[in-house]
Amino acid sequence: MISRFLFALTLWVSAVQAQPALDTSAIDAAVRQHMAQRQVPGVALGIVHHGQLVYAQGYGLANLEHQLPVTPDTVFAIASVSKPLLAIGVARLVEQGKLAWSDPISRHLPDAPASWQGITLAHLANHSSGIVRESPAFDPERRLPDIDLVRATYPVPLDFPTGTRMQYCNVCYFALAEVIARTSGQAWPDFMARELFQPAGLQDTRPTSVADLVPRRAASYEWRDGRQHNVREYVALRPSGAFLSSVRDLARFEAALAAGRLLKAETLRLLETPTRLLDGSLGKMRADSGGYGLGWELREVQGWRRVAHGGSLAGFRTQYARYPEQGWAVILLSNGSGTASAQLEQAVALLLPRP
Repeated sequence: MISRFLFALTLWVSAVQAQPALDTSAIDAAVRQHMAQRQVPGVALGIVHHGQLVYAQGYGLANLEHQLPVTPDTVFAIASVSKPLLAIGVARLVEQGKLAWSDPISRHLPDAPASWQGITLAHLANHSSGIVRESPAFDPERRLPDIDLVRATYPVPLDFPTGTRMQYCNVCYFALAEVIARTSGQAWPDFMARELFQPAGLQDTRPTSVADLVPRRAASYEWRDGRQHNVREYVALRPSGAFLSSVRDLARFEAALAAGRLLKAETLRLLETPTRLLDGSLGKMRADSGGYGLGWELREVQGWRRVAHGGSLAGFRTQYARYPEQGWAVILLSNGSGTASAQLEQAVALLLPRP
C-alpha cells in the first residue's frame, strides 16, 4: 500500500515538474499595457500546454455598469472563432462517412444555381468558392432560417471563378451549417453540442443569443469620443459567428482536440493544411498570411507554426491560436472593439518558454 502511494506521489511530482515555468509577470504586463493603450474594458486569457490549462486569468471588467470583473469563466461572444468549430463539425461527419470535403454543394442543396455547381464543401470552408461575403437577405435584427439566407444569395454572381482566389465568406458557413443539419437530421447547434461540446466537457458554450439569460455574460463595448459606449449585439443567430463561450471552456475543447477525442490526428492535419488554388499557388486572403486550411488561418510566428482563427462581432474581439508542434494554445477573449486580438495573442505567445 505504501509503495503504491509513493509511486502515485512520484507520478504527481513528475507531472508538476513537467509543467513549463511561465513568466506570468511579463504576460500580465503585456495584456494590461495593450488594454490601457486601446481602451479595452476586459480580457480573459487562457494558456494551454499539451492539453493542460496552465494559466487562466481575467483582466478588467466584464460589465462596466455593474463593475463585474472578468474571470476565466466569463462568457463572451466568440464571433468567427466559431468557424473552425463548425469546420470540425463537418469533419466529424466526414469521419463518420456521411460527407466528403469533395462533395459538391449541389448534392446537399439540390436547388443551388448553375454557378455553384463546381463548389465543394472544401471551397466553402476555405473561402475559395467565389460566393459573396454576406447574404443580401441578412438582417442583424431578424432571425431567419439559414437556408433562406443561402437561397437569397443564389442570384448573386460569383465574385471570381471557384478555386482561383480566396475571399472571406460568411454566407459559406451558413451553407455548411445547413449541410450539417440536413446530414445529421438535427439542428446544427444540437449536433455540435452532442458530437463535440458534450464529449469535450464544455459547460458554458452555447449558440449566440441576446434573449437568453446567460450566466457570467460579458457586455460589449466600443471606445468613442473619449468614453466607452455599449455596442448593440445582433439579434440574428449567425453560423459564421455561432457561439458564446469562455476561456475555460475553449481550453477544455483544446484539450479534447489535442488528445484526439474529437477528431483523428490525420483529420486534424488535413484541416491545418494550406489550400492550393487551381493554378497551384498558395491561397491567401492577406499578403502576410501563411494560407488558410479548412476553417483555420495559418502562419508562422518566429519559427512556430500557428493554426488560429480570430473573431469580431459587436464589441467582442477574440482569438484561438494553436502551436501544434510546441503543444501550446493561447485563447484570448475581449469585450472591447479596440482590441487587436491577433497582435495581443502573438505578444503573449512570444513570451512562452522556448526550447
